[in-house]
Amino acid sequence: MNPLFEQRRYLIPFRSTLLPQIFTDTLVIGGGVAGLRAAIEAARPDAEDEHPPSDVILLSKSDFGATNTAWAQGGVAAVLREGDSFDQHARDTISAGAGLCDEKAVQDFVQRGATRIRELIDWEIRFDRDEDTNELLAGREGGHTASRIYHADGDATGREFQRVLVERVRAAENVRIFDGCFALDLITASDEPGSPVRGAITHHPRYGLQMIWAKTTILACGGAGQLYRETTNPRGATADGLALAFRAGASVADMAFVQFHPTTLYLPGANRALISEAVRGEGAHLVDASGHRFMTDIHEMAELAPRDIVSRAIVSRIADQGGTNVWLDCKPIDGFAARFPGIDAVLKRFGIDASTDLVPVHPAAHYFVGGVRADANGRTDVPGLLAAGEVACTGFHGANRLASNSLLEGLVAGAACGLTARERAADLSNAGGPTQVVSDIRPSEQGEIDLIDIRSSLRSAMWRNVGIQRTGAKVRDTVDMFDFWARYTLDKIFDEPEAWETQNLLMVGALVSRSAFWRGESRGCHARSDEPSSKEAFAVHDVWRRGRSSPVTVARDEIYSS
Repeated sequence: MNPLFEQRRYLIPFRSTLLPQIFTDTLVIGGGVAGLRAAIEAARPDAEDEHPPSDVILLSKSDFGATNTAWAQGGVAAVLREGDSFDQHARDTISAGAGLCDEKAVQDFVQRGATRIRELIDWEIRFDRDEDTNELLAGREGGHTASRIYHADGDATGREFQRVLVERVRAAENVRIFDGCFALDLITASDEPGSPVRGAITHHPRYGLQMIWAKTTILACGGAGQLYRETTNPRGATADGLALAFRAGASVADMAFVQFHPTTLYLPGANRALISEAVRGEGAHLVDASGHRFMTDIHEMAELAPRDIVSRAIVSRIADQGGTNVWLDCKPIDGFAARFPGIDAVLKRFGIDASTDLVPVHPAAHYFVGGVRADANGRTDVPGLLAAGEVACTGFHGANRLASNSLLEGLVAGAACGLTARERAADLSNAGGPTQVVSDIRPSEQGEIDLIDIRSSLRSAMWRNVGIQRTGAKVRDTVDMFDFWARYTLDKIFDEPEAWETQNLLMVGALVSRSAFWRGESRGCHARSDEPSSKEAFAVHDVWRRGRSSPVTVARDEIYSS
């Protein structure tokens, strides 16, 4: 890896003593389900434990409607009804995780998840219910052996999650919301990996640079879909949290595992709109150019096989037959428009009637399975730094996330981080305080490359070479590409968020490529055609940290240990 990836501790030069100073007990970075739930718990005045509420700043670089949570369609998985069980949900999760799930993490998340969902029901979330019995409606998605997917407004579950949690955050007396605020870097007393995190340096378009000092900082800023040319993620999913954590010296794990959603609307010039897995759960079929329902030939669960299997099957079928897409046949679903009103509206904008027409679909990058290594309480290996949700890696998802387990994870991990932060705020030994930090970056004398071109090129290279189907040679070449781009980009000083995002994408793209090259096997959502089998030697988590040129490995059942 180019030395710049290791040497660049901060993105900009600054002196902490010359900037505005803001103080809080808990800083939460991220405005999706994990960040919102963490802020609620950290500031909770009615908790049943002895820890008082902490003062919280919730920072989000975009508005609350532009998170992956708000864009989530299908639903949330939870065991809430007779005929289902925690063990069954755990088995499905472990099966999808392809031999890399931490079983303690899985059991913990599915059991605590049911409690958190019931809590949301008490907070009056509007899950869809049977009109006659008022019972919660439960659907089924890929990889699940029971109907345990609870949804809202048909296909707008994430938007309803966001509404309920934002309302509670806005009502909390101890929470200040800084929206439109970009976190450039985490603050540490020294540049050595392992130095405690003391908050973050941020940029606001109105107030400029600010130092936010905190006893506890919670990373909950989502994933990295914008690494790829084709993605279901919103514009802001630029790997910021992963890059912040790595530069601050925290360990990241399982970076090769990027999940691709099998079905996004594929039309020239159109955004890759997600077609929820719940559509297949209600009976839609995938057909190829000849009209053949091909998934029945590939997996016993057909269209409801785990996402990695369906995505690779689609790509393989396109390669065999030519063209750009396969088709989703939604005609078996009675009342498509009523069940999926949001998706129906999107399709009709393009002149597609799902009740009569086939829908062109293709996979796209959807979810970052790896992340910042975190334990049951959200603690990372850097004191003062917690991680929750998609930005974290706990071993819950293993090598491939089970459908609709992401909102569940965000609720559980967010609450755990909030409680940990509240405990830390009450501990006088964590009082800390500001320290002098100097980031002295000299202007670069190297040539310049257009950032827009680099961003476009890296997304294209990741899609082609480190995407759904990989080979060692192409991944190795991509590692070299990132080293080249870093030479002319990570040495520069920029002063606006899009440039900082590009630097973050370069950092994380290089880590994903290196992890994919190191993992000489196929497992879960990491598929190498030159190494098509899973290997027991790689049934481990690969853990990367600044200052190390290669990963250390951790047993599959040890990443979640406190």
